[in-house]
Amino acid sequence: MAYGTLEVVLVDAKNLHDTGLLTKMDPYVIFSVKTQEKRSTVAKGQGSNPEWNESFLFTVTDDVTEIHLKIMDRDTLSSDDFVGEATVPLEPALLTHGSLPPTSYNVFNKHQKHRGEIKIGLNFTPDPHQNC
Repeated sequence: MAYGTLEVVLVDAKNLHDTGLLTKMDPYVIFSVKTQEKRSTVAKGQGSNPEWNESFLFTVTDDVTEIHLKIMDRDTLSSDDFVGEATVPLEPALLTHGSLPPTSYNVFNKHQKHRGEIKIGLNFTPDPHQNC
C-alpha cells in the first residue's frame, strides 16, 4: 500500500465565472482529500483570473483516488458565493512515479455548466518508513 505525502500546488485559475456584481471577486479554493481539508488564501480583487502559487500537503494512502476542490468568492457583507468545483483524479501512476506538472482542469457549477479552469500540480513523496 502506497503511503506518503501529496503536495498540491495551486497555480492559478482562468476565465472563472464572475459572481461579483459591483466589484471584482475575491476567489479562494477549498481542497478536500477524504477527511482532510485545506483552504487557500483569498486572491483579493483578482477577479476571474486569480493567481495563488501556494502549496498544500495531504497525507495519503493508495485508497485516495481524487482531490475535490471548490472555488468560492469571499464576500464581506453576505455569505461567500460558490463559483464552481472540480474533481482531480489521482492516477495510480502518480503514487508510484511521483509528480504531475501543473495541469488545467475544468471547473463546473452544480448543474455541470462550465465555469472556467484551474491549474494545479501534484507531487507525491512516499513515506520511507511504511512497508509497501
